[in-house]
Amino acid sequence: MTLFPLFTGLATGLSLIVAIGAQNAFVLRQGIHREHVGAAVLICMFSDIVLIFAGIAGLGALLNVAPWFITVARLGGTGFLVVYAFFAARRALNPQVLTQAAEVSGNTLRSVALTTLALTWLNPHVYLDTVVLLGSIAAAQGPSGRWLFGAGAALGSIAWFSALGYGSRYLRGFFASPVSWRILDGIIAIIMLVLALTLLLPVIT
Repeated sequence: MTLFPLFTGLATGLSLIVAIGAQNAFVLRQGIHREHVGAAVLICMFSDIVLIFAGIAGLGALLNVAPWFITVARLGGTGFLVVYAFFAARRALNPQVLTQAAEVSGNTLRSVALTTLALTWLNPHVYLDTVVLLGSIAAAQGPSGRWLFGAGAALGSIAWFSALGYGSRYLRGFFASPVSWRILDGIIAIIMLVLALTLLLPVIT
């Protein structure tokens, strides 16, 4: 059996997840803090793997006949991103919080896990990209190649989130300054608001 579907899945998976987004921004921040990084990385990887193989198994076809699910996910994701943007903006505008955050943010394992789950499963793009798009491309690989394609996409997710979560610690020196945290949290707030707007527009137009 040729390994071409494996490498195709790896390249396709990476092309979809290596982008600035809410999930990646959160994992980056946790990595810099060195705070419950393993939990955030594992949840992201496991969620991606579940969605990838669900798409290959045919969940994408189900979403096509139940478009209301995407609408509900858009509304839920919009609300969550707006709230998260508010807290990021508040951190950026509060020098005292930023100074404390340079050492530890105080998030519990539970809060980090719940935030990671929300940023992943309340994002409708994860269903459109991971389930529908990857599921469709995998189907084109044939009965045997589609699962190899899925394995490649899963490997891409594992590699990316591991690198993002554990590689970001090398930026800790740069983020020793409160000003750097102000910039990062300001950028995160803007990203969250832009993403929230992109989720809401298709619903209201």
